[in-house]
Amino acid sequence: MKNRICAALLTLVLCLPLAGCAGGASSGISVSYTAKPSSGADSGMQAGKAYTVGILQQMEHTSLDEIREAVEAGLARGAAAGGYTVEVVYKNAQGDPTAIRTIAEQFAAQGVDVIVPIATGAAQGAAAAAQDVPIVFSAVADPVAAGLVDAFDRTTGNITGVSNGIDVAKIFALADELTPGIGTYGFIYNEGEVNSQSIIEKAKAFLDARGLAYEEVTVASSGEVQQAARGVIAKGVDALFIPNDNTVASALPVLAQEAIAAGLPVYPTADSMVRDGGLATVGINYTVLGGQTADMVCRVLEGTPIADIPVELVNESSVVVNGDTAAALGVDVSRYVQ
Repeated sequence: MKNRICAALLTLVLCLPLAGCAGGASSGISVSYTAKPSSGADSGMQAGKAYTVGILQQMEHTSLDEIREAVEAGLARGAAAGGYTVEVVYKNAQGDPTAIRTIAEQFAAQGVDVIVPIATGAAQGAAAAAQDVPIVFSAVADPVAAGLVDAFDRTTGNITGVSNGIDVAKIFALADELTPGIGTYGFIYNEGEVNSQSIIEKAKAFLDARGLAYEEVTVASSGEVQQAARGVIAKGVDALFIPNDNTVASALPVLAQEAIAAGLPVYPTADSMVRDGGLATVGINYTVLGGQTADMVCRVLEGTPIADIPVELVNESSVVVNGDTAAALGVDVSRYVQ
């Protein structure tokens, strides 16, 4: 395995951004990676073939970056094992819906073999703009609610992928264990993100059933997160719950600082947001998520129809804690520290 991975080291070539972005929207940096097959790679129908995969990342923040890096590494492993070449063209839409659609259209016009949109907005934009190209999404919390598939086991169009659906009950149970006595939670999220709406609705239903209260503040951009944090803290909440929200995640360090200053724990839904200052979560491993996505892409490249590949959930989750945040809040997390 080590030999295969080493043989598939990625060659980076910095490229100019693709031309023609509508309305001057930034499409970020375009980087081309080529995974070279090893000389001893397994022979098969794909041996010696060359493929192009377009990665469309919704915006830049820790979680999505981690997924993308894992996808790239997984494609390198798949190319080495199969004896074929994968060129990956990465474009970042910087949170701009117009740029998302433009990038997807450009990928389709270029004739890429698979588009990999990372996050719900990117997946929705790609699905609308590139209906004749296989799409394998990553990190879409609720692909049914997002209108991408009819059901997890019914991928009748050109799209499938890996969901980062969240079990909110596990996170609230962890919060009750680490910081018992929480009576009111504060929610901060972008109501324009379907993934956030889905998780918040689940959180509200859970808290309603247990007679617990919540306050919410919505944001439209990452620049509003700090003020939103101050606003919800001023409502007298006991803790913050943050869904898989790309807008908030991009400003999570600022939010965490406000919460720590107020002596409040932040319970996000992603392990990367814990690393950025949240206290703890029962989180999805985003490296695992990216690896699952890459495996699915390789199946498509190797000839499996999208219709035969149902949507998958991340097959691994664990408790993740931030020791520095815990120390600042005086919370004992020793049980979860190795």
